[in-house]
Amino acid sequence: MDYFGGLKVKIFVDGASLKTMREFSGHRTVKGFTTNPTLMKQAGVTDYESFAKEALSAVSGRPISFEVLSDDFGEMEKEARKIAGWGKNVYVKVPVTNTEGKSSEGLIRKASHEGISLNVTAVMTLKQVEEVCGALNPEVRSIVSVFAGRIADTGRDPVPIMKEAASIVGETPNAELLWASPRELLNVLQAELCNCHIITITDAILKKADMLGMDLSSLSLDTVRMFYKDAVTAGLKL
Repeated sequence: MDYFGGLKVKIFVDGASLKTMREFSGHRTVKGFTTNPTLMKQAGVTDYESFAKEALSAVSGRPISFEVLSDDFGEMEKEARKIAGWGKNVYVKVPVTNTEGKSSEGLIRKASHEGISLNVTAVMTLKQVEEVCGALNPEVRSIVSVFAGRIADTGRDPVPIMKEAASIVGETPNAELLWASPRELLNVLQAELCNCHIITITDAILKKADMLGMDLSSLSLDTVRMFYKDAVTAGLKL
């Protein structure tokens, strides 16, 4: 069932589970996939290229992002070319800076103007959004991933930031704004409100989609029943 029917924002599943990729590759709600080194570590991936080939087979031609691993811009450039060669549906994830905080603008400009589709990741500020968009080749498809969930973790409301980011990205042809690191189903509706093109969500959040718009009285009753059932199952007594 398409729980997000009528929404313009595209759903990309975020993770490194091949099983999940296969499960959702045929789901009409899901338009693409993303992953990163942290997710691959959590999934026990040890052979990057082998994993990537299996993932590409699993996603059935839908867009998927793979990240460079180096912290050196020269090596990142080599890795970007290699990853781009894995498939036409591949976006190469490049961090907005290296671990020393040095901007990746030069690499982004060079790779993008070579025709490599980039997904610039770990973006947090509007200044970074402006810098990235200024470096992108408007003739090449690109994604700007702003980590709205992590922004929210700092106590800041990400919605105004994402709205402004959407305005900036919207001025760059072939670039799309991605709401990254969502925390709850509500973020999908917020991403739509902000005019984001894409939102990444985990399979755990996606599986909650049947709760979208659920009657709150019914949800209250379901919750009461859950507490009662769990108390009985646990053998709790007073």
